[in-house]
Amino acid sequence: MSRITARYKKYKILIWISIFAVSMGIFEGAVVVYLRELYYPEGFDFPVTLIDHHVALAELIRELASLFMLLSIGIISGKNFTERFAWFIYSFAVWDIIYYIFLFLILGWPPSIFTWDILFLIPVMWTGPVIAPIILSLLMILLSLIVYQFNQQSKIRFNILKHDWLVLIGGSIIVFIAFILDYCKFIIHNITFSDFNFDLLSSLSLKYIPESFNWALFTVGFFVISAGIFSVYISGKNN
Repeated sequence: MSRITARYKKYKILIWISIFAVSMGIFEGAVVVYLRELYYPEGFDFPVTLIDHHVALAELIRELASLFMLLSIGIISGKNFTERFAWFIYSFAVWDIIYYIFLFLILGWPPSIFTWDILFLIPVMWTGPVIAPIILSLLMILLSLIVYQFNQQSKIRFNILKHDWLVLIGGSIIVFIAFILDYCKFIIHNITFSDFNFDLLSSLSLKYIPESFNWALFTVGFFVISAGIFSVYISGKNN
């Protein structure tokens, strides 16, 4: 067996999941290019433009479908929960980074890494500077490659320990709050519980312009996740 063939067999799953994630990022980016040409011909900016409700529904379904696609690749590629999770976050992270690279190459957007974007719509609107999800994507790639490397070195499947899961989940919740905080503050400030209805929520969302990103909260979440990743690495080294 040649050295190239041996290396391919060793890294086969990593290569093909990477190809899948890159392709999905390009595919997702292409859809957004079409939408922005239709609804933001002068370039995307806040507040968001009113779009047809069928298109809005299709966007929500597409977002859910994208998550299920990424989950599926993780489930069919991994041998245990930790490995499945690792492949899921790896494909998610690569997809996200390629998505932004594709948009920049085609549309010249974002003009800056600090440009605000809508990151997700479920369960509420996530917003933040583009650099924030990219930072998280790099952390996810790091964690997934640590798991991958430990699985390559041992015949026994590597598992993330319970206390490490708690740290990683805790950091992720903090980051999640940082992404939705500005939007939620805007909605709470402009709507009362007694007046709440989805039509009013939709109309308010069309007026939302991000004011500030809570970098302090995001940074805390970043360091908590980083600490969890470091703990996972140490646990793997000691086994």
